[in-house]
Amino acid sequence: MRGSSRVYGDRGGGGGGGGETAAFLAAALCGLLLLTGAADAQSIQRPTAYKTLKGETPLVIAKGGFSGVFPGSSEAAYSFASIASAPDTSWWCDVQLTKDGVGICLGDMDLKNSTIIATVYPARKRTYVVDGASKPGWFSVDFNMSELENVTLTQAIWSRTDKFDYYGYPILSVTDLPVVVKGLPATVTHPSMWLNVQHDIFYRQHGLNMRSYILSTLKSVSVNYISSPELGFLQSISRRVSSKTKLVYRFPDKITSDPSTNKTYSLMLSNLTLIKETAAGIMVPKSYIWPVTGDNYLLPPKSIVQDAHKAGLEIYASDFANDRIIPYNYSYDPLQEYLSFVSNGDFSVDGVLTEFPITASEAIGCFTTLNASKVDHGKPLIISHNGASGDYPDCTDLAYQNAIKDGADMIDCTLQVTSDGVLICMSSINLLDTTNVQTTSFSSLATVIPDIPGVTGVFTFNLTWNNISDGALRPKISSPSSEYYLVRNPKYANQGKFVKFSDFLEYGNDKDLSGIMVIIEHAAFMAESLGFDIIESVTTALSDAGYSNGTAKEVMIQSKDSALLVKFKQQNTKYKLVYTLPQGIGDASSSSLADVKEFAHAVVIDKSSVFKQSLHFIINQTNLVQDLQTAGLAVYAQVFRNEFVSQPWDFFSDATVEINSYVQTVKVDGLITDFPKTVRRYKRNSCTGLGNDAPAYMQTVNVGDLANLIKAQGVPDAQPPAVAPMPVLNESSVDQPAFPPVTPKNAPPGSKPSDAYAVGASACSLLVLACAALLI
Repeated sequence: MRGSSRVYGDRGGGGGGGGETAAFLAAALCGLLLLTGAADAQSIQRPTAYKTLKGETPLVIAKGGFSGVFPGSSEAAYSFASIASAPDTSWWCDVQLTKDGVGICLGDMDLKNSTIIATVYPARKRTYVVDGASKPGWFSVDFNMSELENVTLTQAIWSRTDKFDYYGYPILSVTDLPVVVKGLPATVTHPSMWLNVQHDIFYRQHGLNMRSYILSTLKSVSVNYISSPELGFLQSISRRVSSKTKLVYRFPDKITSDPSTNKTYSLMLSNLTLIKETAAGIMVPKSYIWPVTGDNYLLPPKSIVQDAHKAGLEIYASDFANDRIIPYNYSYDPLQEYLSFVSNGDFSVDGVLTEFPITASEAIGCFTTLNASKVDHGKPLIISHNGASGDYPDCTDLAYQNAIKDGADMIDCTLQVTSDGVLICMSSINLLDTTNVQTTSFSSLATVIPDIPGVTGVFTFNLTWNNISDGALRPKISSPSSEYYLVRNPKYANQGKFVKFSDFLEYGNDKDLSGIMVIIEHAAFMAESLGFDIIESVTTALSDAGYSNGTAKEVMIQSKDSALLVKFKQQNTKYKLVYTLPQGIGDASSSSLADVKEFAHAVVIDKSSVFKQSLHFIINQTNLVQDLQTAGLAVYAQVFRNEFVSQPWDFFSDATVEINSYVQTVKVDGLITDFPKTVRRYKRNSCTGLGNDAPAYMQTVNVGDLANLIKAQGVPDAQPPAVAPMPVLNESSVDQPAFPPVTPKNAPPGSKPSDAYAVGASACSLLVLACAALLI
């Protein structure tokens, strides 16, 4: 089995969270964040009044605690929710009743979905009617609390890491929660408690009284909120609960009618006055507020928030998680989604139910009021990666225009050349990567070029600029996470116009940018095989566009070809030369640093060179950035993306957490990103300027502590495997043969150019193209 049994304190009639165990675990979890400041700094700049019912700050409700990382409703999940989130974060417990009437916290009434019960009791699977439908599983009503003592919790979402399942977290009873609270560090504010009762009628059918249990529990546990999708249950307790406990009527996502009233939820939603007689608020799925089309784009918001507030009801939104596919309008940025619910200018919900409370806390605490909108071009620089390629096809007019609009400091152009010698911006020399060329007549030009390692291609130098720009060829949006079914902005997948280098330079001159990044690939091939002098062409184009006339715009020339940069250096270029380091290196010899410093002012490094990882867990941080900066080289890290699969587990599927770590801990000089908007908003947040007084949820990740927490479990199967030492950059990696002279275009037969074109479109090549076309 994936989990291991563990005796957990004195369980007695309830779960029993041992105080010493709770304190030890909480202390370990505190180490996950570099907590140097207050839980929530008093100097945070917030709106004078949110558009909630009473103008109060929206509540962060941690569903089963921080269940996006740890098994839901575990002690670790609850503790870390308070440590890493807003101080008034509420702990959500889905209450299930055991056969002997003990209330336990589990996210699903089928225990198999979040525990190892099917392994411990394989023969006790049952089928019951729940909400009018047959449901097979392992149900709490069939087990006494004592039988569940050796049943441990597991992560309910299979796409998340299962490494914390091995910790053996026990099932907690509702009365265990105050014990877990006592184990929190003294600096952490105690959470409010939220009990959700989802199936009162089901438990009554099995001879269990949820009403009596809840009322009895209120005598010993301070409960701030009780919610249920059964209005009848809320009515049954409404006269017996304290005014300090709010009742909230919950609208489910799928069930069509309230079994306690036999009225549809749509009808209940139209009669908020009836609900107000019993409840202080309602909770609705987020799609009730912002409806979503079948192709996953937002529709205009409904008036439900304003309607609830007019009726005197608070309204809470549910179903938030960082690692789900959210509407494309949010560009895979969960923080942006939260802001549309709490700070969109028209309304604010009174709280959000989330499995990643750190992100909701960031949104509410640090991003509802942003610092001045004027773009500052200070560190870290925001450098686009093929423009705003997270939302638009690479290197198109739309990508560049939106990168500027979204707040990039510098826009980038990867240079390619056409057959008629026109320089263009294109992220790949192979048009198969970036366009629909395989569906056009140009597919017959497919070739294999030995000097360009890779696969069959139709290359930019096979076509004229008119061929590329006349409309038959369309751009194709990049989706680097498509293997996880995370595709980008389908409505714009083939939109935008291709851009000549001369047009790109006009973008850079006319807009509020600090400069441009010109990326040169395959320069030696262009010189030897195409007879094209990239150095002269780039220098002339920059001069013609006014970049050499004392312009305030900075020009960076980036390449992984050290010989090319040396050639530029020898020509006493005024431009800043940037060397792209090999991917995945973790260290650099002193001699290699000295060599790089001879021809470059800065370097680009891949994120994999900063943090050593195993199974998506950070093991440690390398010293590479510090060594490079000590050598006098600025360091730009790439590529930052919003898709949650692009970040290690340590960053909680949150692009903002990752950015914060690279800025505050790694201290890179610039970030190269597909999503300039996300980084620009980060630079404008109202919390990082507070330094050590920044709130806990804006503190940086303590590198390697998630892996260390797993290591502390002492379970071999749980350990991320050891990884080999990272390669070291040495002199031989940097030094390259001198940059070759340009071969004349009219070179005689047998020279390098004709060799390059000797390999035609073989039958295999055409088969590859045919298969690719079927995928379009």
